[in-house]
Amino acid sequence: MKLQRCALALAGAGLFAAAAASVPAAATGQADPKPYFPSRTVQPNKAKAATAEPCESAVGVPTAAGTMQEIYVLPGRHPQADVYEPYKFVGTRADATWYGAVNNAGTQFYYYGLLLQGGNLYRHTTYMPNNETSAPRPPFKKVGPGWTSFKSIATSNFSVAAPRHAYLYGLNTNGSLYRYQMVGAGFRSLGAIAGFKGFKTMTVISETAAYDTLLMTTNAGALWTAHIPVAAGAKPVMKLIRSSGWSAYESLVVQSCGTRGGSLVVAVDNDTQSGYQFAMSKANGSATAITSYGKVPAVFNGVSHVSLTTHYDQLVGE
Repeated sequence: MKLQRCALALAGAGLFAAAAASVPAAATGQADPKPYFPSRTVQPNKAKAATAEPCESAVGVPTAAGTMQEIYVLPGRHPQADVYEPYKFVGTRADATWYGAVNNAGTQFYYYGLLLQGGNLYRHTTYMPNNETSAPRPPFKKVGPGWTSFKSIATSNFSVAAPRHAYLYGLNTNGSLYRYQMVGAGFRSLGAIAGFKGFKTMTVISETAAYDTLLMTTNAGALWTAHIPVAAGAKPVMKLIRSSGWSAYESLVVQSCGTRGGSLVVAVDNDTQSGYQFAMSKANGSATAITSYGKVPAVFNGVSHVSLTTHYDQLVGE
């Protein structure tokens, strides 16, 4: 699913951007990056139903050097990558999902999301160009300090029905998972959940009115889901999907695929700047089916790769 096409459906919806906040080396099998054109993100006269698009992984590559790049990956026996030139952003060390939206007039496409820079949490709103001579504009604003010990962040954004919710999850080096409710431009702490010592990275794989589910890896290479009820004080339900094989990956990027709750996952090994695409059935512990499509022909040189989506494309992977 091309992000710019599904984002067109948001035009005129009265959305507001709720707080959610390098040129690659040559690689065998990767073509030169395509120039970044505005048609990649917004063409109001060429709207197409999202349901008509094939499943696709839309991956953002924010770097420590202060650039951002978009890579779109089509699944298959040999994944195909559509790589676009990087544009100027800000240096980050951890990032959450980038949500795309269109202003009420349908004339301006933008992303918004959360990121960590040093020990501070920031939100960004990145405005994409409407002509080929302009560059994306990524203004960002400091939310607050105190994030030095957080190694991974993720956001959920359940927006399609009431009761809606938007949460920020932070995986801390102290072995706890912290959850914050996003209220307008502010945050309300919902406390820490112990029991996550040894976990390495995470992303959201499912979001409903009653719960969120995180897809997580451990330093030892296990792959887990953490089913976290929305109700305050409720304990997460942990399910082991695989006991080994995932230790190399520092980033997980998930998009829903199909009508039965399947997901596409791009797992990134930062050490080799390589991404690998997988198809997953609806998550159900060790019964979860995983199909490996193999290495993606692109360079993934980001710090924590992110999903490019909209907050109407809900994740239903568990």
